[in-house]
Amino acid sequence: MGLDITVMTVDWSWLGEVPPRERLSRLRNAWYADETGLWDHGAPVVEGDWEWPRGPDSAFFGVYEFLRTCGSFKAHFWAGQRWESLRDHADPLVRTGLDTLLLGLIWDGPDGEAQHTDPGFFYDDPGVSYGLLVARSPDSVRELAATWERVRPLLGRLRGAFIEHAAVPEAWVGDFDEFTDLLEDWGRVLTEAARRGWGIVGLSE
Repeated sequence: MGLDITVMTVDWSWLGEVPPRERLSRLRNAWYADETGLWDHGAPVVEGDWEWPRGPDSAFFGVYEFLRTCGSFKAHFWAGQRWESLRDHADPLVRTGLDTLLLGLIWDGPDGEAQHTDPGFFYDDPGVSYGLLVARSPDSVRELAATWERVRPLLGRLRGAFIEHAAVPEAWVGDFDEFTDLLEDWGRVLTEAARRGWGIVGLSE
């Protein structure tokens, strides 16, 4: 789990103008553009906030900077592991909501086979690795955002169970506040994407 992750909200219609085989290349090329993209352009990065590109592609995507993750996928992976340790002891209403939310984004599920990408939008070639970790269409985003709004007020019910069953001091997402902070970050991503009618994409580096 040494991957980094870049999470974006993306205008699906802009990506849809090109064939599925070319869509991730289109997104990466816009993101890395020397003058108008995001890569090493010198602007300050604020954790817990959005960074938007400049130039002609500025209307089509934005990158979210997660709190306290240093850009690593490890925090997201371990949040899923903490949930796995915790879920059998969670309030049933919270368990149902967080199962849906985390299965849709970062948790591999109890059988380890959850898929975090919607089929068909990007080119599906099992012989090619795109570094794609998450890809959710606007419809999926709306459903996940609605789930987040239902479960968010209930998160406090998990504190005692987390401390007893999932806390690991000094580890990634090892305390309850780190766990809920990461969930809040994902909530901001989903809320903004749903507001725009966009999808989300998480790419590894």
